Amino acid sequence: MTESTQSSAADKEATPATTSAGQATPATRTTPATKPALTDKQQAILENASKEELNGWQYIHVKGEPYEIGFQHGYLLVDEFRDAIRVYRHMTEESFGMTYDFFVDAAVRMHKPIIERDFKEYYDEMQGMADGFTAGGFPTTLDDVIGWNAWMEMTGYWWPQVASQYTNNPPARTSHCTGFVATGSATVDGRPVIAHESFDEFWSGQYFNVCEVIEPTHGNTIKMQTVPGYIASMMDFYVTSAGLGVTETTLAGFVGYDTTKAPEYVRARKATQYANSIDEWIGIEDKDNNGGYANIWMLVDTKTGEICRFEEGLKHREVLKTTDGYFYGCNAAHNPQIRNLECVDNGYNDVRQQTGARRARLEQLLPEVNGQIDDDMAKTILADKFDPYLGYECASSRDICAHYDVDPQYFADDPSAVWNIPFYPAGSVDGKCADANDIEHLRMWGIFGRADGEPFDAERFMKQHPQWNWQEGYLKSRPSQPWTLFAE
Repeated sequence: MTESTQSSAADKEATPATTSAGQATPATRTTPATKPALTDKQQAILENASKEELNGWQYIHVKGEPYEIGFQHGYLLVDEFRDAIRVYRHMTEESFGMTYDFFVDAAVRMHKPIIERDFKEYYDEMQGMADGFTAGGFPTTLDDVIGWNAWMEMTGYWWPQVASQYTNNPPARTSHCTGFVATGSATVDGRPVIAHESFDEFWSGQYFNVCEVIEPTHGNTIKMQTVPGYIASMMDFYVTSAGLGVTETTLAGFVGYDTTKAPEYVRARKATQYANSIDEWIGIEDKDNNGGYANIWMLVDTKTGEICRFEEGLKHREVLKTTDGYFYGCNAAHNPQIRNLECVDNGYNDVRQQTGARRARLEQLLPEVNGQIDDDMAKTILADKFDPYLGYECASSRDICAHYDVDPQYFADDPSAVWNIPFYPAGSVDGKCADANDIEHLRMWGIFGRADGEPFDAERFMKQHPQWNWQEGYLKSRPSQPWTLFAE
């Protein structure tokens, strides 16, 4: 990474990225927008930070004490954060009927006292983010940053618990990811591999394009995919200097939220920063679990060759480990207690639904490639477009690399299930993977747009499907991008 945050370095050429074909592709130079003058102290803080644009990603490196890390992040990503807030303000009200500020206020009431008391490091980091955004020309408060980090919890987990007080229309359910981990005889070199792709509505997923290196004064160095303004990954995909890789898929249809416990975004960040083993990570993440952003966590430890699937509900949990085999997540709970007692309508056995279809495909595909899994195979799996219900390859909502936007949904008969709407602008928005050697060198591969590299043209999509024209000005095109190795 070569582009400094200092204006004097704005004309420096960025270091080329490496594509999956081994070819160098030039990084786009970033020209900083006009911003207010910085103080000497702020200038000094930014000397340890850098940013460059790589194949659709914002690649940033932050370093120092919590406040400094936050300030660097905020200043570097202020333009992206400003636009994300603009879109989320509009789309939150369109999606829920409640304003964006309604959810921010609720998050601040519930989360701020807990974070200040029990997670002061991240309280300070979020204050730094707010000050960094403000210094970059977008006035932002600590409460704004807390509310932004809590948006997924507030809309997806707290809101379903209280929505009946405001509406007769039950909230729509969502699910977000496909992921897997493998080791031993399942991989080419016998060592761990981790892979993941995010699903989301495109207006939201278009901001999942930050790869961030956090080099804190205390704890492990982290490389993660994230969003402008987030202190945790939230997608989730992490590699750490402790030799750990961490990812997850959400639990579809999960019901439960404890407003007195700690939010997931601070628990997951703390676990990733301070854990040196899988057991330590689980212990930190699960302490004071509030049920927010409930997940099927998948972890690898390059030091031991061990992989783990940690299924974390609010009332029930399951931890499985092995040094030979694989685990996967497709949003449908594996554990029968979590699936039947804490989730509703998660499509576990229904291949017409995206969760059941991806589960069926992974049950078929992973044994077929057993022993062949490495970075290249991980990319192939994430790009898979075999529809288990139809029995042939085609772009659809039921693929591992989901394409809701082209699916007429002829076969979906449950309007309450996840995104069962024809031609829904949602699905795969990225892909990430890392093998043991990558993790040990704090590297990861990423592709932004879709895991299969196919582009999304927002203007063409809305012309073909004018029922979505109300998203004009908020829904962005995503061109085809190559896989990029984040190596530095």
